[in-house]
Amino acid sequence: MRSSVVSVAKRSRNALMKSNNFITNGFGVGGEAGVVLCGVADPSSVSSLRRHGENCACGCRSSSKGTRAFSSSAANGTGNRGVMFMGANDVQVKDIPFPKLELDSTNSPVVSERQKRKCEHGVILKVVTTNICGSDQHMVRGRTSLPGGHMILGHEITGEVVELGKDVEFIKKGDVCSVPFNIACGRCDNCRQGHTGICLNVNPARPGAAYGYVDMGGWIGGQAEYVMVPYADFNLLKFPDKEQAKEKITSLTLLSDIFPTGYHGAVTAGVKPGSTVYVAGAGPVGLACAASAQLLGAACVIVGDAIPERLNQAKSFGCEVVDITKGSVDEQIEKILGTPEVDAAVDCVGFEARGCGHNHAKEVPAQVLNDCMTVTKAGGAVGIPGLYVTEDPGAVEDAAKTGNLSMRLGLGWAKSLTFATGQCPTMKYNRNLMNAILYDRVQIDKAVNVEVISLDDAPRGYADFDKGASKKYVIDPHNYTGRV
Repeated sequence: MRSSVVSVAKRSRNALMKSNNFITNGFGVGGEAGVVLCGVADPSSVSSLRRHGENCACGCRSSSKGTRAFSSSAANGTGNRGVMFMGANDVQVKDIPFPKLELDSTNSPVVSERQKRKCEHGVILKVVTTNICGSDQHMVRGRTSLPGGHMILGHEITGEVVELGKDVEFIKKGDVCSVPFNIACGRCDNCRQGHTGICLNVNPARPGAAYGYVDMGGWIGGQAEYVMVPYADFNLLKFPDKEQAKEKITSLTLLSDIFPTGYHGAVTAGVKPGSTVYVAGAGPVGLACAASAQLLGAACVIVGDAIPERLNQAKSFGCEVVDITKGSVDEQIEKILGTPEVDAAVDCVGFEARGCGHNHAKEVPAQVLNDCMTVTKAGGAVGIPGLYVTEDPGAVEDAAKTGNLSMRLGLGWAKSLTFATGQCPTMKYNRNLMNAILYDRVQIDKAVNVEVISLDDAPRGYADFDKGASKKYVIDPHNYTGRV
């Protein structure tokens, strides 16, 4: 009965909008017929529909020409924009469809990610913050098999629930939640064992899926104004207090990926109180890993990179540093510790690694893996949260184009080293790390040097990040933070 009433109301609403020249993009952009319907109107009563205005009950304000004002009508499916990968080193903000509680990637040019399914177990989020990740940069540089013109980027998402699927029981409208970058069903054998990075039911091509990433199931990315999140009851981490969350949002936004990923790298490398640790890479994940190692009680954390600005950022919260342009890593570690080896090492660089010393400008895909084996004590462990791919069309070595690297595996075997690879199972850590943030045990936003930018400024963020800026760019599509 209710569905019939709502259906009639929707048809009546659409007719009224057409007859009164109401705009339907949900943002009240001034100019020709710049009026929108009030989002608090009773959807079952045509007579209750009214225009936004200064005294509107939904808290909106009339828009003037050239301004964008958030309207609750946008949450009813009338507009959306997102960051689209157009080709190598080219990202653009585009108008895109408002999300539905379904996935249809059957028209994707990437055959492996084509699938279609209903997602009544999902929710639609108004994106609060969404971060640019180094993994995104691999695609943007043209180092994956992704063709341009269809993928909305972004797998680091925090948002407010504006629409619920009929199968969602525990998440409620208005909840502000962190979204793990891994998409997991919560039902398969791997999910039941906590291996949410390799869910068996969300990607037709391989175990594991993510938002806005090539070969990861075709799920639409979250660098947008709105995004759909499936399996919401299982995946979403609700913040317990919305006001407190808003105060700490520049740290909480990092729970979707880089903080748990950095922490996972340190945990799988065996970092514990008193450990000496080498972290390769002073990008956001490397800095998050270094802060995580400190949180775990490491005695000395050494961070290696080639960019002075990034090394200075690592120094800012108490790390020692290695400049890989100035010689071998083990020799520089010896000058710091009195020994060329550490208890634990973490690769936070991945497949676009560079050489050391006079080779620092040359790409050497296995450099960091070999360095980590060299500097880790016998019987130690190497955590590898850095991304390695099965296809790299831009690789400098033919073998590396299919993920085959020149590793000194014999050295690792001789030293009885343990290696941990793959996606971080975000849900294993995000709740505890949230509490560490809320109780002021860590200031992860300061460690990674967060800078908040607008959605329109995303292309600039990508360009600056690619040049080596020592910042973690956080996109705020609706000025939730008040910083854009």
